Amino acid sequence: MGLIAPGAAVQGEALAGGVSSDIWHLALPDGQEICVKRALPKLKVAADWRAPVVRNIYEARWLKEADRALPGAAPKLLGQDEATGALAMEFLSPADHPVWKARLRDGRADVAFAAEVGRRIAAIHAHAAANPGLAAAFPTDEIFHAIRLEPYLLATARAHPDLAAVLQDTAAVTERSKRTLVHGDVSPKNILCGPAGPVFLDAECAWWGDPAFDLAFCLNHLLLKCLWTPRAAAAFMACFEALAARYLGGVTWEATDALEARAARLLPGLFLARVDGKSPVEYLTEEHDKNRVRRVARALLTKPTDRLMAVRAAWGEEIGA
Repeated sequence: MGLIAPGAAVQGEALAGGVSSDIWHLALPDGQEICVKRALPKLKVAADWRAPVVRNIYEARWLKEADRALPGAAPKLLGQDEATGALAMEFLSPADHPVWKARLRDGRADVAFAAEVGRRIAAIHAHAAANPGLAAAFPTDEIFHAIRLEPYLLATARAHPDLAAVLQDTAAVTERSKRTLVHGDVSPKNILCGPAGPVFLDAECAWWGDPAFDLAFCLNHLLLKCLWTPRAAAAFMACFEALAARYLGGVTWEATDALEARAARLLPGLFLARVDGKSPVEYLTEEHDKNRVRRVARALLTKPTDRLMAVRAAWGEEIGA
């Protein structure tokens, strides 16, 4: 990538937290600190989950577009080596960029921050939707299917045969709803709480497709965190409401009601997928908690709603928040 002279020595340490890539923090000879990420062909999960390493190319492209849409919303891209499936970006110190997931684990529910997450996702979506020529730079239907639709919705359909038709239909609607540039993994573990607001990481699922996926994927985590840190459940639900409202307020590229309807139908499938798909959340270990998710998700999949607040209400009734 031309970031160091041939033969120069660097110091580095492996960073933990990802399942799909090797990630290193490196100190270059000139004192610059960078992050280097290399995509893996087999993800580090219990299930046999494989994905093409070419996805690294599209992550780099997403980082560039996010920076154009909203400078500071993603780390600066410093270089890319397509041959090895690696990219380099600026290193953001944990001291002033804590991970949102860690704050949620500790019960720190910042409603204003959640709202800003929604605003920034919508701003990136709006920027890309206004530049439809970008679609050609993200021919990633097969990758998105392999690392999102199949392990989440379709694997869950196999685990719940009586819901297979609705889950398969939800996947099909998502797959054909081509609207804008999607991040694909808007999760609290991939969002840093920066001094100037949320910073989005890990866009290796980048795809020209349905923006409702990003919205539902992020909201799903706020529902699940209610079981991880029960004392903050009411505050997490307030974050859910704020994020959804702020995002929907930024939709400019299609009818808001249509996008919300797709998100509201997708959300219960993603909710169920995090206990019965290929990538279950690590913090739900008790069968009692998993059954609460199953009960609410199955009811919403059996009788779908077009409104996100109806999903919130169903979960709130289950957990008393």
